[in-house]
Amino acid sequence: MKPDTIPLLAGRSAGPIRPAATGIDGCTPEAFRDGFGEDLASVMNLDSWRAGQNLDAEYRRVEDEVAEAVSLEGEAELRIREEVHPKLAFIDGAPKNAGVHKTTIDELKAIHRGLLFRGAVEACDGTSQCHDTIPLTIHQIGVSLVSYQGDGGGWATRLFRRDLRRTHEDPVNEVLDLLTRRQYRGAQNHDSSGDPLSQLARRGVMTYAERAVLAYKSTAPWRMGHGNPAAHELLMGGAGSADLMIESVKAIRQLAEGHRKFVFVSSEPADRVLLTIGHSLRPLEYAIVDTLRDRLAEFIDNARFHPAVTVDNRWDGVPLATDQWLVRFRDQVAARVVCGVYRASPFAPAQVFYAHEDHAAIAVRIAMADSILQEHRGFPTLIDLADEACRSLYGGATLGDLADAAYARAGAATRYASERMSRDRR
Repeated sequence: MKPDTIPLLAGRSAGPIRPAATGIDGCTPEAFRDGFGEDLASVMNLDSWRAGQNLDAEYRRVEDEVAEAVSLEGEAELRIREEVHPKLAFIDGAPKNAGVHKTTIDELKAIHRGLLFRGAVEACDGTSQCHDTIPLTIHQIGVSLVSYQGDGGGWATRLFRRDLRRTHEDPVNEVLDLLTRRQYRGAQNHDSSGDPLSQLARRGVMTYAERAVLAYKSTAPWRMGHGNPAAHELLMGGAGSADLMIESVKAIRQLAEGHRKFVFVSSEPADRVLLTIGHSLRPLEYAIVDTLRDRLAEFIDNARFHPAVTVDNRWDGVPLATDQWLVRFRDQVAARVVCGVYRASPFAPAQVFYAHEDHAAIAVRIAMADSILQEHRGFPTLIDLADEACRSLYGGATLGDLADAAYARAGAATRYASERMSRDRR
């Protein structure tokens, strides 16, 4: 990438931001010194460490580091406002209404009165709990839908995964198969890249359910979601499941093409370039930067799926090969979903949002109006309410208590509990 290219907008002419080193190049002694202000060799010398803890010195060090970081960030934000913001609207291939825009308190009040507090916006969020032991892994997944007029419903399921099931076949082969199944599973209560079923159950199913509820169960004129509408765990099928990918694309397509009045807000997006642009905004400003298509292009090119498909693979009645589903989604659906960033309060961080290009101006104002209710967070309150509703119904210790009681009745109260699980019971 050329030095004068904004990393977020690879391939387009843009502003004066140089991408950081990545991969092996990012682990050089020079890179460490640039990032931390000291040499890695000196850090690894324990004689340079402090014995015990000097709180006064630690407080001063933290205060000094924070003060300098905030000062430097403020200077950079000013330069971004001057050099990058004006170019966003004129970049080749920029989305509809790209650039920086402003709203007002009166506009947000109108959103409060006319949409939010009338129940015209419903938000959805989910939770996933796991009780993982050697004999049995239980996944509990719940999703809640809420508005300011009340609870819109809740949906839950439990998945029971056993590596050993009685087949009445050769017992020796059953045991050998059991050991093979467990060879690539990760540590208890942890995901493993070699265990795609765990990834699918822990994240993929829940993330799909959140979008499916907004697409098929919500009746509100406006729908609010959490995260990226086309989250990677969906488009990669959890870990290669074509069925999950196809059904996820159907749900996202229903929202993006069929309904169109939606807004998604991310919690902790990985794109620090976009967040940096967002932090340079003033309160009640937002910027439309690029499209969902731009963000998925490289990912979709590298996606791979298991060939087995059991769901309906027709797009508008015409059967479509698995690898063509993402291509069609990228070019037909994702191209019309814009991505941007907003600041709702002078005390809160910037937030990343996604909306349909034809309704983005209202969508981001809905997100901002709901976010300004929490000045310190600047994040939509409805999503927080959906999260709280979901956790109260399907989270907490509910699953653990049920499973612990069941193991006790089976005569194995603590026999299969991991160290961390037994530690939590102390």
